[in-house]
Amino acid sequence: MELNLSKPICFFDLETTGIDVARDRVVEISILKVFPNGNKESRTWLVNPEMPIPPQSSAIHDITDEKVANEPTFKELSKTIYNMIKDSDLAGYNSDRFDIPVLAEELLRAGIDFDMGNRVSVDVQTIFHKMEQRTLSAAYKFYCGKNLDDAHSAEADTNATYEVLKSQLDRYGELENNMKFLGEFTTRKQTADFAGFIIFNEDEEEVFSFGKHKGKRVEDVMEQEPGYFGWLLNADFPLYTKKVLTAIKLRKLNNKLN
Repeated sequence: MELNLSKPICFFDLETTGIDVARDRVVEISILKVFPNGNKESRTWLVNPEMPIPPQSSAIHDITDEKVANEPTFKELSKTIYNMIKDSDLAGYNSDRFDIPVLAEELLRAGIDFDMGNRVSVDVQTIFHKMEQRTLSAAYKFYCGKNLDDAHSAEADTNATYEVLKSQLDRYGELENNMKFLGEFTTRKQTADFAGFIIFNEDEEEVFSFGKHKGKRVEDVMEQEPGYFGWLLNADFPLYTKKVLTAIKLRKLNNKLN
């Protein structure tokens, strides 16, 4: 089954220096852009992370400091990457919890104001876990009847993810071939930021999900304890989380002025 698209969708996968969204960096990115007419565009880049790659990470993806020493930095690639995805929905494997948050951090760090406001995300892993609960290699074998060679190569993982989603649509009649439906189906919980530090309550108001103010409305905390906002901006939180907090604060100020 081919994808029913109203706009392009970019399948992508990242290999990184580690799993800390706020601190770790991309060492490889592969993007497969699928257009509504069925055309495809694919790009893969090795990336100099400007920090040492831990041996335990190299053991997984086989990318070492020497391999990326002469490759461009993410900042140098950022405009090209953003131009490729800016008009597209996004899809990946575990992308909602890892790849999209890391991509957002890298783009914001490079000075590009990235957000998910006008796009949906489809996490193929979530479909798999809801239906079968396996790994990407098992998903590829289960749905496509193939062995995933070069697992943890960004390009191999990206193409496998694209094939798995098409096979999932063939297998499960209850899945609609519609990116909005798949985006909603693969959303684990409603969060205002990617990392889940700010979530929505039943009234769709932003509340903190952690710490001493867990469950409290962000606007209330900012008004009652102004210093907490400054602490959050200076603490080691993801850039996207800080962007969301700043937007909430500005919205509150604008509402007061009006």
